[in-house]
Amino acid sequence: MARLVVGPFNRVEGDLEVTLDIAAGAVRAAYVNSPMYRGFEQILQGKAPSDALVLVPRICGICSVAQSAAAAQALADAMGLAPPANGRLAANLLLATENLADHISHFYLFFMPDFTGAAYQRRPWFAAAEPRFRAISGAAAAAMLPARAAFMRLMGLMAGKWPHTLALQPGGSSRPLQASEKIRVYRELRQFRSFLETTLFGDTLEAVAALESLEALQAWRQRSAPACDLQLFLEIAADLELGRLGRGGDALLSYGSYPEAEGLLLPAGIWDAAASCVQRFASGDLREDVSHAWYAQAEAPQAPAAGSTVPLVDKPGAYSWCKAPRWAGRVVETGALARQQVAGNPLVRALVASAGANVMSRVLARLLEVARLLPQMERWANQLAPGEPYCVVGEMPREAAGEGLVEAARGALGHWLTVRRGRIHSYQIIAPTTWNFSPRDAQGVPGALEQALVGTPVAAGDESPLAIQHIVRSFDPCMVCTVH
Repeated sequence: MARLVVGPFNRVEGDLEVTLDIAAGAVRAAYVNSPMYRGFEQILQGKAPSDALVLVPRICGICSVAQSAAAAQALADAMGLAPPANGRLAANLLLATENLADHISHFYLFFMPDFTGAAYQRRPWFAAAEPRFRAISGAAAAAMLPARAAFMRLMGLMAGKWPHTLALQPGGSSRPLQASEKIRVYRELRQFRSFLETTLFGDTLEAVAALESLEALQAWRQRSAPACDLQLFLEIAADLELGRLGRGGDALLSYGSYPEAEGLLLPAGIWDAAASCVQRFASGDLREDVSHAWYAQAEAPQAPAAGSTVPLVDKPGAYSWCKAPRWAGRVVETGALARQQVAGNPLVRALVASAGANVMSRVLARLLEVARLLPQMERWANQLAPGEPYCVVGEMPREAAGEGLVEAARGALGHWLTVRRGRIHSYQIIAPTTWNFSPRDAQGVPGALEQALVGTPVAAGDESPLAIQHIVRSFDPCMVCTVH
């Protein structure tokens, strides 16, 4: 058996290394290493609870609003606060803006450039893909970046700045909008819709969101309308059989997202492929295992609120700074695919029923989420009521605990806060990539990416297999969030 170490990966936020055991031309086992330790959970200990709103967004510069939202929810839970309607709508709009911008960035800047290398130059789609998706200088980036920049003006308008805004507070948003600013928000959303409909989808968002079956998707791809970037991706995916690559374990977790007046727009739950149903989610079923991570070992896996992050660099058997979170003892995958599967998106349900969680279904689920979420953002913008409260204030008890569970672009993000004598006693975070890129647990069960890599073909002498790159990127990893 041969061993191949792949990494560092370009176009990935943070450091990543993957060790592959290869036999008979395929991966037999994978070990995913998050090699960078940062220590935010220790930095927060002893601070005033409100300091979390300043510090935790700096875990990451590309999903800082998600970190802010989780921190604000944890503080609100500890304080017993509920935001007014405007505050809820503003928080939804800010989180959705960041998530959609991340989805678009992943597709155009991180994922698609891998198909423009010389290895694919004989493929029938290469002549169209290479000038379109070439890294940095491709036509797609030239079109997408200005559209994304204009879309992100929503952050300046509604949050003051991005990243690391302080507008999101436990009681709502500190940035009330005037009537004229509400109109500007709606105008920016309509402008971004125009880019999506003319360039990415070549169709209305509603038409794409209405696709409900594999047959409908195939018919849509082959229609006579002008080609769009989604059609080109689907052509590439069909030719390279990306739907057969990177098959995960098919247990899909979503914390739920975007509070409405009643319930959540996207519900919480776990898709259990074995039972073909959505299982109820309860945060009490979460545990963190550190048996193969460089941390001091507890007697048993710990609930996040009771966990600790004590580095132990020379720990035998450890190979990553990433912990191994588990739901009811099971490995789960999280992300847009999980959100849409749990929410009952019919096309995503068909994709998962056909071939499970894989490279194609993960990428396509992100794009379907874009088509479904932007119209909802337009509705939220219309529901804002200038002149009515955006935020309520409260007082943090000297002894308190709270949790904040949100859905970042990459999946389930959780913050767990404990306050003792008016100060942060402990603060624990499980990021989406912590779920997806976890190491083995005490039972030796590999994490989601480690499972998805098994069986991937690797040619003799190939030091950087493209199939491995596609699988890793299909999860859209954010390694700096993984170990904070």
